[in-house]
Amino acid sequence: MSRTFRCLQGMQEERAGSSVGTQQDTVFLLMKLSSGIFLDVKIIQKNIKNMVDKSDKDASYWLPKPKSRTDIQFHVSGVPFNLDRDIIVQKSGKISQLLNEKSEDNIQEFLRNIPAHPNTFELVARFCHGFRLTMSCENVLPLACLAFYLGMTESHSPNNLLSKALTFFEQKILPSWNETIKAFLTTEDIMQQAVDTGLVDECIESLVGKAVNNPYLLGEPIVNFISDELSEDDVIHHNPSARRKLFVSEWQSEDLTILPLSLYELTIHSMNQHAVPPRFVAASLLKYAKKWVFCSAKGDEKMSVCKTNRQREVIEVLERLMPHQKGLFPCTILSEMLRFAIRLEANAGCRNGLELRIGKQLDQATATDLLIPSRGYAKEMHYDIECVKRIIKHFYRDYGSNMEGLIAAAKLIEEFLFEVASDRDLEINAFVSLVEMSSAASMGTDRSSDGIYRAIDTYLDKHSFLTESEREEVCRGLDYHRMSAEACEHAAKNQRLPLRIVVQVLFLVQLQLRDAIAKDMHRTDNKLTQDEVGNDGELNLSEGIVKNEMEKMSNKVIELEKECHVMRKEIEEGCVHMVKKEKTSMWREMKRKFGCINKMNNCNCQVKKKRVHPKLWT
Repeated sequence: MSRTFRCLQGMQEERAGSSVGTQQDTVFLLMKLSSGIFLDVKIIQKNIKNMVDKSDKDASYWLPKPKSRTDIQFHVSGVPFNLDRDIIVQKSGKISQLLNEKSEDNIQEFLRNIPAHPNTFELVARFCHGFRLTMSCENVLPLACLAFYLGMTESHSPNNLLSKALTFFEQKILPSWNETIKAFLTTEDIMQQAVDTGLVDECIESLVGKAVNNPYLLGEPIVNFISDELSEDDVIHHNPSARRKLFVSEWQSEDLTILPLSLYELTIHSMNQHAVPPRFVAASLLKYAKKWVFCSAKGDEKMSVCKTNRQREVIEVLERLMPHQKGLFPCTILSEMLRFAIRLEANAGCRNGLELRIGKQLDQATATDLLIPSRGYAKEMHYDIECVKRIIKHFYRDYGSNMEGLIAAAKLIEEFLFEVASDRDLEINAFVSLVEMSSAASMGTDRSSDGIYRAIDTYLDKHSFLTESEREEVCRGLDYHRMSAEACEHAAKNQRLPLRIVVQVLFLVQLQLRDAIAKDMHRTDNKLTQDEVGNDGELNLSEGIVKNEMEKMSNKVIELEKECHVMRKEIEEGCVHMVKKEKTSMWREMKRKFGCINKMNNCNCQVKKKRVHPKLWT
């Protein structure tokens, strides 16, 4: 209690002396302006002009004229200060030591390189001449650093500047979140001194402690993308009530985004090492990215080199500071950061890190998130296909056995394939590799190949200049056996497909039709057998009629098998390579041969004239 009382008493003395110092300054300026209240206006103006001219030459013009000529001239950022030797020696232990050593070279070197702002040194000079100082969050840390540099300690002189500045910092600045951020901001230009004196660590420790107790000081979390590891108790514990918001004076907290990148990086790095919830750290990183990368680059196509370098540095630092938990950032934000990283030509570590984060939660992404523009000026394609392939590989390498996620990823790849199929500059090899990747992704999910077929059809439509062999290459990864009946019907009539593919689709349809007939025969046979057992051998049809119908069905299956064998032989012999002008007539011949005149749904084989007795289907 005694220490607190002494500190408070010292603060009261400073405030009381502040008004006295202000009065002394006013009287001194009035004395400089005129020698009496009855001077002519022109004389007053001349005196004011003289004061301005003098202030340009010497920043210590406001000081009383010393009685002795033993002045010491300081140079602070090119601004000269003339101070009385005896006065400055009383407060500065460093200058006193140099004067006692009588080393002129060391003294001159010291006086020419004072690491401070002229305004800060002016406050120190005022303090040395007995003026009271008004400290604030804007000047307390620069004053403390300069006082430490000049050796203005209690061991050299009682009630010296260093102890006063540190006391004010501990009692008035550190307890407040807003004041701490404002004071921390002033250390950017005196970073090395603030680090050496431990003031940077004090500011960071204070901010981290407050963020642990109330993480909402960092901003509202991205509520729609909270990690599964966070429980409801954590959310309730950190969510302040309306009553607390009403009575806490600092609820409108100062934002960490006002800090320069060097200070912000130190702060967030320390928070990641302590118990600050990662989702709130992620919220702060997102706000910083929006302010210094997204918003600043909006609508600015031609940025200056300096601005580009600054944004590149910001995006690289933010990627390093991101927590590693999955789901803290939505894929939309990660994709946007990746686009800026590519645009700003960030280093490979930054881009690879963002690709890895997107890959870990690919099942939560959309096709738009994967539309990454190509990098560089000579762009051969609109989108960076290789980047997307790396993202997909990251997902399947690290993903577990959750079937829902695998299905979502397979659907996403098909949608992305359809989106990029419209790119006229997309090369065949790149598209085929995506088709094969999409086919492999949907293989274990029982998904049809309709989405892949739709993308292939779009690609062929946008690339009508392709040759027949190139069209066959595009269709190489299409699995016909997993296409629906509707897709097969469309493919059979699709003139954009190569002829070999159409023949294979029709052949597949014929096989499916044969299997369907065989299954119907098997069901009919089972039903007849059940009827024989249930009715004690009484049949609605005679035994001869049933046997005749069964023979007809067998002949129909044999005929279909012969046609399939002939078709397979023709495909193997390459008979489908015919003149392009006869292509349409061959389609009609193939449809006629399979008994398909108009639609696949009305695809009736020629043997349909030998219809099975209706009661066999009941």
